[in-house]
Amino acid sequence: MERIQKIIANAGYCSRRKAEELIEQDKVKLNGELAKIGDKAEESDKIQINNKPLKRKQENYYYILNKPKGILVTKEDPQNRGIIYNLKSLSQLKKEIGFNLNYVGRLDGMSEGLLLLTNDGELNNQLTHPKHNVEKTYKIRTEPTLTKDDIKKLKDGILIDDRKFFAEISTINKNEFNIKIKEGRNRIIRRALEETLNYKIYMLKRISIGNITLGNLKSGEIKKIENPFIS
Repeated sequence: MERIQKIIANAGYCSRRKAEELIEQDKVKLNGELAKIGDKAEESDKIQINNKPLKRKQENYYYILNKPKGILVTKEDPQNRGIIYNLKSLSQLKKEIGFNLNYVGRLDGMSEGLLLLTNDGELNNQLTHPKHNVEKTYKIRTEPTLTKDDIKKLKDGILIDDRKFFAEISTINKNEFNIKIKEGRNRIIRRALEETLNYKIYMLKRISIGNITLGNLKSGEIKKIENPFIS
């Protein structure tokens, strides 16, 4: 038997954290009764989400997208701005597999680069839950050039919202460098560099998440990959 939120995640319905939210919102039933956090189920048990049966058996897909700058990472936008699911590559993928894959983590509209797309809820949890400390690498270009003092400040930790933000700087070439972080607070790199250290960011491009790398994928293109599960 497995916890019901893990079963929902393994079916590709959503991440484990989102499944827990659905349970807490009384949107999940186990054998006709409202499910509770901690409930376990087996293959013969019936699970419903919003009164619809959960399909447990599902092929998992794994794709990476080189998100273009100016495109939003969201499933819909009230202001009708460009979103990733309207990209030609993802529209074609939806036609092929029959549904949209979920994005893992986010990139703000002005950022670009690596975005993982999958229906594997367990992988989503592994890559996004803070306890796993998955390292992410970004290529940054700033004005002016990052100083040695500020590089040290980032390594030692900068206090943002009563919590320190740590980053490792490497591959420095004048005003372009790589920055590695292990957290996922919203716009945290921009907040650290622009709002705290007073640099102007001209490029913010994610190039890796754990062992998943962007490689030479062109902007707007997708690529199918093998299960990159991180234990």
